[in-house]
Amino acid sequence: MQPFVSYITETKTTITFNSESTYDWHERNWSVPVNLIVSQLFKVGSQPMQIGVGPRYWIESPEGGPEGWGARAVLTFLFPK
Repeated sequence: MQPFVSYITETKTTITFNSESTYDWHERNWSVPVNLIVSQLFKVGSQPMQIGVGPRYWIESPEGGPEGWGARAVLTFLFPK
């Protein structure tokens, strides 16, 4: 599951809250990180890109899996028609 909510400002800044939940049917374990990401659309020459950064918190993870706080950084190259 990957539920999300995003808000885009007039300056093309995007604020996103999402989760990337997975379930292991064999071990019966959930992995549930939640992310808050702030990203900005920009161009390098004629190439549009989006860069984002934000915190990640693990609500649930299997034994030995990630715990607590982390960070996430994203760089996306965009190829519009």
